[in-house]
Amino acid sequence: MNYKIVGFALGLLLVILGVAELIPAVVEWSLDSAEAGNFFMNSIMCLFFGTCLILINKSFKRQVNIRQAFMLTSISWVFISAFAALPFYMSNLNLSYTDSFFEAMSGITTTGSSVLTRLDSMSAGILLWRSITQWIGGIGLVAFAIILLPTLRVGGMQLFHTESSDKSEKSIPRSADIMKHLLVVYICFTVLCALSYYLEGMTLFDAINHALTTIPTGGFSTHDASFGYYESTSMQLTATIFMFLCGIPFILYIKLFYQNNFGFFKDEQTIIYTAIVVILTIIMTIWLWNNGSYTLTQSFTYSIFSIVSVITTTGYETVDYTTFGSFATMFFFFLIYIGASAGSTAGGMKIMRISIVAKAVGQQTDRLLYPTGIFPIRYQGRPISQSLVNTVLGFCGLYVLFNVLLTLALTLIGLDFETAISGAATSIANVGPGIGGTIGPAGNFSSLPDSAKWLLCLGMLIGRLEILTVMVIFTPTYWKF
Repeated sequence: MNYKIVGFALGLLLVILGVAELIPAVVEWSLDSAEAGNFFMNSIMCLFFGTCLILINKSFKRQVNIRQAFMLTSISWVFISAFAALPFYMSNLNLSYTDSFFEAMSGITTTGSSVLTRLDSMSAGILLWRSITQWIGGIGLVAFAIILLPTLRVGGMQLFHTESSDKSEKSIPRSADIMKHLLVVYICFTVLCALSYYLEGMTLFDAINHALTTIPTGGFSTHDASFGYYESTSMQLTATIFMFLCGIPFILYIKLFYQNNFGFFKDEQTIIYTAIVVILTIIMTIWLWNNGSYTLTQSFTYSIFSIVSVITTTGYETVDYTTFGSFATMFFFFLIYIGASAGSTAGGMKIMRISIVAKAVGQQTDRLLYPTGIFPIRYQGRPISQSLVNTVLGFCGLYVLFNVLLTLALTLIGLDFETAISGAATSIANVGPGIGGTIGPAGNFSSLPDSAKWLLCLGMLIGRLEILTVMVIFTPTYWKF
């Protein structure tokens, strides 16, 4: 098998990473900070190795086969995280490479878990680099979900491919054009978000950083208190709106901007996603208000912010929702598993799959009552094949299995059950904070042993790459030429 295209693509990604590192380098240089040299050195290293890989592997067939696609997808996230970790490792933060890689993997996979403390006094370059890793990871994720995953037929995503390229409408151009349109939409959202934050009172630096982590639903902040640092209801609601919008399939925005097709009310994922957010917000608002701890306005603001933050797997916090009581703790814990829409920047199982699983359960119930009946499962008003339903069911089964296995592995190395089960859930769903005093919304991952951090990095990776994409390269069939 010829993997020249894999080397070429990795080289291109390294060059992009090297160019991105010039941004915090210039910021640190303008502030006359010693960290500027660190970023410039890492930028030169990435540009050098990236260029070498491009030149060595420039002669390859332009068509990517399925084996190369699986290999490139799995390796690229690890490869980029390994190099993105170097600015953390070489900084004055005195981080081990394990902590540096954890922070980088969390950024690139837009998870938002962190080992860093004292963010309020941290250098501007490091804070900006954390945000940039999430922004890069977010655009990579959406492109991965819209362009590559449907082709690889992973976890039922071929259905999303059908929805993304409906032949009854004006066709969307080839992948390169989709990527160009996607990048324009992504940048526009980022600029609009940063401008909104700035007009509502954030400093320009904070506004840019939080926009870079809101749009990819990543959740890194420039303050230890996350969004709780800003005691502004309007600012929190603005963040809620942008997080919610980024939980919608980005293909719908491309259709809106480039085809003038407003398909949001016709998209089953978006309808279910909106209904879940509305219903859960009403339940949590009433529950908080009834407890008497907060006013109705506070109850609504805290509820909708926390619910949207968790379901979109962003991970921002305004208050520690685990202090709301045992009901709220379990409420948000189970919300971690759901995720938002396929084709968005969110993680989790995705609304599309949960909808199909629910319909499959309904189908089996109907068959018990009417054994000779025919009950096709429909999605977006069209029947879908049983093989696709089986693929989705298989994915969801693997999702639960990997959560169980990771939980067992974390307890094996000494973590308490609460930390282990929430750590597994939050890493595979790419949410960020878990529950409990250690890694909860008010906690941090720095106190965990290195072995736990590497396991959680694995969880972030397989969760972000939809499990099967990583699994397939470890099967004997993959290596049969």
